[in-house]
Formats: sequence, C-alpha cells, structure tokens
Amino acid sequence: MNIREELAREHSKEQALRIANYAVQNKKKFRELMDCYTDEDYRLSQRAAWSVSWAAKNNPEMIAPYIPVLVKRLQEKGVHDAVIRNAVRVLEDIEIPESFHGEVMNSCFAFIENPVTPAAIKAFSLTVLFNLSQQYPEIKQELKLIIEERWDTETAAFKSRGRKILKAMADG
Repeated sequence: MNIREELAREHSKEQALRIANYAVQNKKKFRELMDCYTDEDYRLSQRAAWSVSWAAKNNPEMIAPYIPVLVKRLQEKGVHDAVIRNAVRVLEDIEIPESFHGEVMNSCFAFIENPVTPAAIKAFSLTVLFNLSQQYPEIKQELKLIIEERWDTETAAFKSRGRKILKAMADG
C-alpha cells in the first residue's frame, strides 16, 4: 500500500482505519504515515491525522518516538484543525515525556482560552491538562477557574468534559 496515494484517494473512517492498521505493521510504514501527517499539503496532513490517532490508540508504542512531532504540530500556525485535534487526542491517552510538559500545557491552555478554538480541541485539551495536573497540582486551580469562567459561553462538549474534570478534582 502507498499511504500517500490511499489518503488522496478516499477520506472515510474505514479508509482511516485501514491505513492505521497497515501503518502499525512496522516502523517503516508508520514513518510513511507520519511523513504524510507532517506534509505541507493541507489535505494530505488532515487526512493522515485521523489515521495517526487510530494508530496511536491501537498501538501507543508506535507513536512514542513521534511525540516531539505532535507537540510541534500543536504550535504551528496554518495547519488544519484536524491535525491539531488528532494530536491532542493522542496526547490525552499517552504518557507525555516530562521534557514536553511545559509546551503541552501552554498549548492546551491557549486552546481552551481561545474562543474560536473548535470544541473537540478544547475538550481534548481539558483532559490533557487534567492528566498533567496529577503531576502538577498547581495548575488545578487555573484549570478550574478557566472552566468556570468560560462555562456560559462554551459548547456542550466543553461543559461535559469540564463537568467530569471538576467532579474528579472535587473527589480527588
């Protein structure tokens, strides 16, 4: 399979899963998928992002060497929202190396504070920040404050995730 050609040919959940399952067969194939994810072609990187998130969910060990790439993509301007959304989705489910904690926290706080950030990116960012707050309890108050301050202007996705996080903070 040529991943680049397959991504260009069709964009569907089935195709994203098929590409993800193919890519995790070995490091060379996964590298091909990540090359598409970081490509300057807006549509190619967008489509590759979905496969990257499925691959990371099913084989988290494959994404580990690419955590620096995911973190860098969070900070890049002009990339498709899908690229950011899927990077944050991956980061909410894996152990982030300590050397990236500061960059990830800064990016996620910026996402949840920006009124135009898409709802899914905000929801995943809330979870990433909550996960990191287990190691950095000093960010819990800031996270709680942002959730409460933005409550009336946010989407159902933000409120649902925020409610779970506030409850977990109160219980924990």
